[in-house]
Amino acid sequence: MSLLSIPSTVMLIVGVVLLAVKLFAFVSALTFSAQHYEAAGKWTKPGWTILLGVAVMVQVFLPGILFLNLAMTIAAFVYLADVRPALSGLRRR
Repeated sequence: MSLLSIPSTVMLIVGVVLLAVKLFAFVSALTFSAQHYEAAGKWTKPGWTILLGVAVMVQVFLPGILFLNLAMTIAAFVYLADVRPALSGLRRR
């Protein structure tokens, strides 16, 4: 392994991890009903599923557009940090 291949290997690993995060967020958004989103006072289920689906597509098909990819990554993290806990809190009650 040459010294020049280390950065590309790290970027590949980061890309795969971010793709896994976005896929997890997308599948998680699909598992809750639309009523859960309304009861939690969050954005609608179609809104989140479309946004996270586009995030996965951008990661897979347009990895070179860094600004758009960054925005979609932030959206996935917002879903996982804010929306998903609120939705799963409703499921436990």
